Amino acid sequence: MQKSDAWEDLGGQPAGLETVLAQAGRMGREILAHDWSTTPLGPMDDWPPSLRTTVCNLIASGQPIGFWAGPALTTFFNDAFIPILGERAATALGKPLSEVWFDVWNDILPMVRTALSGETVWRENMPLSMRRNGFDEATFWTFSYSPVRDEAGRVFGFLDIVTETTAAVVARGALERANDALAAEVLKSQQALEDRREAEQRQRLLQRELTHRMKNTLAMVQAIVSQSLRHATSIEDAGNVAAARIQALGRAQDMLNETGWEASPIEDVVAAAIAPHHDGAGASTGRFSLGGSPGQLTPQQGMGLSLAVHELATNAAKYGALSTAEGRIAITWTIGTDESFHFEWREEGGPAVVPPVRKGFGSRLTERIVPTYFSGKAQLDYQPAGVIFLLDGTLAIGR
Repeated sequence: MQKSDAWEDLGGQPAGLETVLAQAGRMGREILAHDWSTTPLGPMDDWPPSLRTTVCNLIASGQPIGFWAGPALTTFFNDAFIPILGERAATALGKPLSEVWFDVWNDILPMVRTALSGETVWRENMPLSMRRNGFDEATFWTFSYSPVRDEAGRVFGFLDIVTETTAAVVARGALERANDALAAEVLKSQQALEDRREAEQRQRLLQRELTHRMKNTLAMVQAIVSQSLRHATSIEDAGNVAAARIQALGRAQDMLNETGWEASPIEDVVAAAIAPHHDGAGASTGRFSLGGSPGQLTPQQGMGLSLAVHELATNAAKYGALSTAEGRIAITWTIGTDESFHFEWREEGGPAVVPPVRKGFGSRLTERIVPTYFSGKAQLDYQPAGVIFLLDGTLAIGR
């Protein structure tokens, strides 16, 4: 059996290029009708078998294929390739590649050279900006540049077997953006839910904290009233002393409310405690000097120090530096790098100091109760020149 007979048994029928082109679609007829003598390839009758076979295979394929052959890389393409060319499909046949794809020539030239050197080029979803329909558009392509050889094995052109993936890439990008937006919304919802849980937890903690603080405040008020009554010489004196101390406690509470019960600046605590004595008879703002490192006190420390300063100022107004026009009080504090806290109250210019015969609630408050808030110790020193109060401890929070 001859080889040609075997081919016919498989369904192959011998046919010339012209017959194949005449029976093909639009591009088959256009290739057949084109005047190839005006191109470097010359008339169709002079084409070598390798060129004629490649054009036959090109036209018969349903896959978009472009073919560039000869020294000028003259253009061929099939019907499926027409949408890829867009408006330029009407004039591209028989033109050099550099003219057909002038807008992307610099992008594809390295790959063209690779294909013409005998190597296959493969690209997936390669972006190209082109002007194929009268306007600039971003496009994406998956393609292969395959070298085509002649009868002697020399590369004389290449096939561009291509699929435009612009729609798929755009759709995938839109889907990714939608997924990202959805993920962001989910994260936002999760965060909102977490924020709500945290807010509810803070609310519960706040309620417990307010209850605790109220109990502490009531206990402090009870102690103030009880101790004021116990050490007073009369009911009237007890009422006045207790009222003054409760007012001092109230000022400390007001200051803590303004700071949200988080922390209070030391200077603000001291200034609020001595404020009533700026307006008393014979008193002026020049009676006090304040100075110290910037620092914060916890709510408990703030109330304790405020009450201590109130007691010191009250005693100074009765017996010490604030009882005379010449008296002065220096209030200073320092904070160490280890958050150690040193507070000093120093009176001068008042009458000679005589140590008390017995110590009342005010003394115990300043020397014993207040230092516990600072995990430290305190001392009242009744120097003849003026009372000195020293407090040493540690701040519970930083500066």
